[in-house]
Amino acid sequence: MQNVVLIVHLLLALTLIGVVLVQRSEGGGLGIGGGDGNASAGRPPLTAMAKLTWVLAAAFIATSLTLTVIAAQQSATSSVLDRLGTPTAPTEPTVPSLPLGDGLLPPPVADDTLAPPPADD
Repeated sequence: MQNVVLIVHLLLALTLIGVVLVQRSEGGGLGIGGGDGNASAGRPPLTAMAKLTWVLAAAFIATSLTLTVIAAQQSATSSVLDRLGTPTAPTEPTVPSLPLGDGLLPPPVADDTLAPPPADD
């Protein structure tokens, strides 16, 4: 069921993109182009493409909501960590042991090779 709704949803999305791109720009959206500047002219009547856009948009929203409801019904009541069967926090702190002499540890205190040279006064 979810796969069928998802396929319909994707087809609606692609069709909606195509219909919007095919429509003629009426201008005025950003205040540039196409408009005659007459504010009292009102809105032009809806064309067939505009009505199709509204129908496709409503169907797209309906399939979005349907997919959300289906996903919520199929979701588990427990979290992923609960399903692993391991405790979420360790009971005892663990300290990783590093092998000595591999260059990850700082040099011993007695080693003065990395000390800055003394200042000449």
